[in-house]
Parts: sequence; structure tokens; C-alpha cells
Amino acid sequence: MKRGCCFAFVLLALVLVGGSAQDYKGKARVMGFVYDTDGKPLPEVRVKLFNPKVGQGFELITDKEGKWVAAWIQSGAWNIDFEKIGFAVKKISIQVMELQRNPEVKVSLDKSENLPFTEEVKPELNRGNQLFEEKKYDEAVAVFKGILEKFPDAYVINKNIGNCYFQQEKYGLAEEAYLKILEKNPDDVDAKLLIGNSYANRGQQEKALEWYGKIEFEKLSDPIVLYNIGNFFYNVSKFENALQYYLKSVEIQKEFADGLYQLGLTYLALEKYPESISTFENYLKVDPDSQRANQVKGFIDFLKKK
Repeated sequence: MKRGCCFAFVLLALVLVGGSAQDYKGKARVMGFVYDTDGKPLPEVRVKLFNPKVGQGFELITDKEGKWVAAWIQSGAWNIDFEKIGFAVKKISIQVMELQRNPEVKVSLDKSENLPFTEEVKPELNRGNQLFEEKKYDEAVAVFKGILEKFPDAYVINKNIGNCYFQQEKYGLAEEAYLKILEKNPDDVDAKLLIGNSYANRGQQEKALEWYGKIEFEKLSDPIVLYNIGNFFYNVSKFENALQYYLKSVEIQKEFADGLYQLGLTYLALEKYPESISTFENYLKVDPDSQRANQVKGFIDFLKKK
């Protein structure tokens, strides 16, 4: 991806609230460094400095060494926010002095599993998601790719791109997008699942199984994800494999009607009739009156006669 040159520090914008321009100016200088929790420097962190006394501030970007420098500012209290996509926002306050050297400001940012987006990203992200909901997939892809050009750290946007291609049945392109997530985060469960789904939809069952097998069972905690993987194994008659996924799905969400139904069918396929009856009876506690409930009652009657 083509990107502009990096300078030691870059003044992005002035955030002026009342007063005349740059009332925060003075003779002080503050330097700092931003690291991740492993002690590695973090480049391209947005460092937002704000002087509450004058109601003004400005922004800087860290360089490749995680360094930022704020020069020619006045003494007193300053609020500083540190923002980088993929990390939790950090907020601190410092006292700045003009007549003596200020200590270096060193902070570390915690990674966030939810990959929070900055306010600059959210409007375009919402627009892309709206286009996706309207099934305007090509337009949505263009919006998402535009976000990545401006914010390369927002790699999780590749999931949105892949989902657009997936809906268009362009499974090869979808897989390419999901793989870009794994380049940044090799442990991303959703990306592995989606690649498996891409192969499953192409009828490449062995490749799908390979990718589903890369997902650590113990890390799965979403009942829908567990249910969907269980369905794949069920549909290829791997009932023992399906069983563990259905079981865990209903352990997490005890009134999960679809999970209970498929679990009952799986026990039936494995000829575990007492377990099948018990599961179907639990299903009826959740869904006693639907058309499928009548089918389940038929299963129970049949099994009790065996």
C-alpha cells in the first residue's frame, strides 16, 4: 500500500475552542514515547494534547520509534489522549513547566480484542455497513477499502470486505480478504471460520475441515458459531464431531432451540436414543407449539416405542 513519508512528528490539526488562535503557546517542550505492553514502540499513534485553561489543543502522530514532541507550549495542566486502532484509548494529565526540563512521558497501550475505531473512522464505517445492508456490495467494498487506505491499522475492516465478496459468491476474493486479517492476528477465530465457510460453500469439504480444525475448540464461546460448525460436520455425516459443537452451544445458551433440535437429531443419528429423547423433551420446553414442535413430538413417540 502506497503511503506518505513519516516525519519525526507531524502536527495534524489545531482544535480551537474559544479564545484567539494558539493561546496555548509558550516556551515549554514535552517529549514522550508510546509502547505496546511488550515494550515495542508504537508508530502512528494519535497524541491529542488539550489545555483546559485556554480551551485549545492540537494533535501529533508518533514516529516509527513511538516518539512525539510538543514544542512551544505554555506551562500548566495538559490533558493527553493516546489513540491507535486496535488498542484501548489511554487518557492522562500532566503538569508542564516552562523554566525547567520536563520529564519524558512514557505510556503503554493495551491491545483491545474489540479493535475500537477512532471517531474519524466511524462515519465511513457506518456508511459502508449501510451499503452492505442495502446489498450494494461493490459500493460497500469501495468504502471499506477507502478506510484501509486512510487507516492501515484498521485491518479488521478486511472482514467487512470479505463478507461483501462472500455475499456475491466470490469466495476466492472473500478468502483473500479474510487471510489479510490472519496476517495481522493469526489467532482470529472469526477469520478462520469464515475461510472454512468459503471453502464449504465451494463444495471443498476437505479444505473446509482443515480450516475448521485450526480453530481451538476451547476458545469458542459464541453459540451461533458453535452451531454453524456443528451443522457443517452434521451435513457431512461426521456426527461425533457435530455432537461436541452442538453440546457446547446449548451449554452456553440453554434455551437455544435450533441447537437443541440439531443435538437431538445428532443423538438420533448416533443411535443414542435416551439422550435424543431427553434433548427433544428439553426442546419442547423452549418451543412447545410450533410446526417443528409437532415433528419433535413425533420423534419422541417413535423413540419411546423402540
